[in-house]
Amino acid sequence: MSARAAAAAGFVAAAALPAVLWHRVVGDIASEFRLDPAYLITGWTCWTLMGLGLACLVPPAVEVWRDPTHRFHRRGTGAWYGWGVTLYLLGFALATQVAQIADGLSAV
Repeated sequence: MSARAAAAAGFVAAAALPAVLWHRVVGDIASEFRLDPAYLITGWTCWTLMGLGLACLVPPAVEVWRDPTHRFHRRGTGAWYGWGVTLYLLGFALATQVAQIADGLSAV
């Protein structure tokens, strides 16, 4: 597998994984929507972190697709990659906890 295909497959998998794992939880949270700071922070922070992580992974993914001999080829996207992975993993861990809390509340 080439680096381009691996980058594209990894990005698509990372974007689809939360929807596959927690579509019910997101639906439950969205059904209770209100403009309350406590609700927005507790309900949507994990999804925002994952979205920001995916957004930070775009520059390294674009760099893989660019021709290294091109005039505007950028180097040094390692910081973007680090931020992307960190934010995505933090959001993923928090989403796991939100899903566990939501499952515990629905069992009561």
